[in-house]
Amino acid sequence: MVKIRVSKVSACITQPHVMTLYSLPLFPLNIVIFPDGLLPLRIFETRYLDMVSACLRNQTPFGLVVHRPEFANETRNALPFTRVGTTFMIMEADVTQVGLMNIVCRGINRFRIHSARQQAGGLWLGDVEDIANDLELNIPDDLKNIAEMLRQLVESLLEQGMEESKLPFVKPYKFEDCSWVSNRWCEILAMSLQEKQRMLELDSPLVRLELVQDWISDDLDQGHS
Repeated sequence: MVKIRVSKVSACITQPHVMTLYSLPLFPLNIVIFPDGLLPLRIFETRYLDMVSACLRNQTPFGLVVHRPEFANETRNALPFTRVGTTFMIMEADVTQVGLMNIVCRGINRFRIHSARQQAGGLWLGDVEDIANDLELNIPDDLKNIAEMLRQLVESLLEQGMEESKLPFVKPYKFEDCSWVSNRWCEILAMSLQEKQRMLELDSPLVRLELVQDWISDDLDQGHS
């Protein structure tokens, strides 16, 4: 087994250049992960093995989008995935055997697809622009209970013996920040893909956190009924 630990990932976690188009390899999956989120993947398809190899070699990101094949039938020239996704940098890569690779990735920022084309090997390339990351915003008093619930969840998992490296979150933990707390909740709550995608596309982290609170409150009410 060959294990690759990628250096200088933190240097890539910066505020994006707004309105600059660039080419980004796309990975359509049935999952939504937000900036600063953790994404472990097992790669076995040739097109994505090649993509990962190129990303590692060049220390460049790839883009995660939600696979929605029904979109392609709705309008002419529609794409089979969502137009807003998250870019990821690969933090670790394990080559367990020929044709199989395990990678761990970290979300960097959101992006919007302007156009996309599929290569002969099946890999999609998008012409995309980055969406500016949420600015850090302190959680208001009436929403601090949601942040505290998340903190308690992390502490509970650690107390139960889970290794920190196995947690679904990656440091630094920002329990005082609207964006970080709302994003982590969106990743772990049992929302539909459509709901999570709508959350990803929201511009306001405060609104996102308020919606998370509503979702949790409704879920608790249903559990008690």
